[in-house]
Amino acid sequence: MADHFEDGMATRRAVLGNAHVDRAEAAKTAFDADFQAFITEGAWGSVWSRPGLTRRERSLITIALLAALGHDEELAMHVRATANTGASPDDIREALLHVAVYAGVPAANRAFRVARKELEARQ
Repeated sequence: MADHFEDGMATRRAVLGNAHVDRAEAAKTAFDADFQAFITEGAWGSVWSRPGLTRRERSLITIALLAALGHDEELAMHVRATANTGASPDDIREALLHVAVYAGVPAANRAFRVARKELEARQ
């Protein structure tokens, strides 16, 4: 598991940025430390670190899933992370159009608002 944690932390920093990860690590408590390790090892070390898809592709899949499920805070974080993954605003728009078809217009409508706000803040 140490390899998964180390790989996960490296991938997490590459995708989300050092500032975000440093803030998350500083905010970690004894209550949620195991959960943070689980995310780092599982999501970042096992899935995001796999060679089968590019970070851009994983980013777009993640954005579509978070949008479909209504997880706005995580969606915003992953839209911000596209600055590091190579997914463009056009890519995000296309992913959210798929959300409209397969998860519903209300989910996509909300996700477009979240994404637009994050992309405008980037400019």
